[in-house]
Amino acid sequence: MSRMVTDCSKETLEYLLSTTAIRQRCAKIAAFAYGNKTHFKINREKLNSTAEFVVKTTKQNYPDLKVPIHSRFRHFEAGKVNRISALLTQLQMFSGRDQARTLIDLVIVSVLLDAGAGNDWSYFDKETNQTFTRSEGLGVASFNMFKNGEFSSDLANPFRVDAKGLADLTEQKLATGFQVSDKNPLIGVAGRCHLLQKLGQSLARKKNYFDGAILRPGNLIDYFIANSKDDKLSATVILNSVLMSLEMVWPPRMNLLGLNIGDIWHHPLLGEAGTSEALIPFHKLSQWLSYSLFEAVQVAGIQVVEGDKLTGLAEYRNGGLILDSGLVTLRNPELLQIEHTQDSPLVVEWRALTIVLLEEIWTKSLEILGLKPYEMPLAKILEGGTWFAGRALAKENRSDGRPPLTLKTDGTLF
Repeated sequence: MSRMVTDCSKETLEYLLSTTAIRQRCAKIAAFAYGNKTHFKINREKLNSTAEFVVKTTKQNYPDLKVPIHSRFRHFEAGKVNRISALLTQLQMFSGRDQARTLIDLVIVSVLLDAGAGNDWSYFDKETNQTFTRSEGLGVASFNMFKNGEFSSDLANPFRVDAKGLADLTEQKLATGFQVSDKNPLIGVAGRCHLLQKLGQSLARKKNYFDGAILRPGNLIDYFIANSKDDKLSATVILNSVLMSLEMVWPPRMNLLGLNIGDIWHHPLLGEAGTSEALIPFHKLSQWLSYSLFEAVQVAGIQVVEGDKLTGLAEYRNGGLILDSGLVTLRNPELLQIEHTQDSPLVVEWRALTIVLLEEIWTKSLEILGLKPYEMPLAKILEGGTWFAGRALAKENRSDGRPPLTLKTDGTLF
């Protein structure tokens, strides 16, 4: 059941869909934290050591500091296998635009399927004889399903995602593709399946983004090219198109002017429930998808610019980094021992502080490395970087590598 916001104007909606709103509303939560009004305390004396650990992690992962952006494409490289290169070799007879169309198909379904795997699931890749867990496992599993034509309605054209293919997707088919069993449980299979079915419905209802002879997510490339200038496309155009074209896909959490805005939440310190001033957006999965589309778009000869207008990602590895490093601590440590709902003020605060502190970690990391922002953009520090540092600290602090806070989730957290 979605919450209605009664005072939302068109201008307010545009604001809440922007990364400006993410930064400004998260900054308000940080100010409340400094004023001792939140569940968390910010320990600024830990900023240097946290950034130093991020830099150390980045250098371990990329000794030459040639860091790629944080993208779903990195998970397609799991096990040091360049699956995308192999796929593009099979598509070399097609134009750059059509190759990009295929990659956008793949990236969108794969990202929508990537909302956490839980601690007990793994995926065995028969082609490489390797086993992967968590995001890498989800990435490889979704890649293999795509390559096998599981999202296409035409067996003669397997490397495609189309409306009918998504409509025919079943929970069982998805579970089989992800090797789910009683001994290999994956959280939120039903929720993930529903997301992809809703994506199929969106293709027909959002034709201004997806129109084409075949209704498929990859038709976004035509929209991107039409909205580029001199073969350059702003990252904010990508994010806005993701938010608007996929708004039907998001779970019905917050209704703004008749639109479902998935990753936007109420916090009581910001204002009364039901008012726009009380809302705080994160758009985590939408931004993750936007970052991941950068590389797909480039295959069509389009350069993505203004990437740093996007924010860091308020997800559990980055959030785990700020908690496990001691950069933030819970005022009541006992709250680490209980499960929290994703709409709880505590989780909203955790995610907001993650956004704010990621940018501070980035700035401090640049200082340590002696680099300029354009030499190491935020998207590269996320990859190098904060995400891996968060994972490393999780493994160091907990044998199963789980995040420091336990969330009750259905696999659709946006």
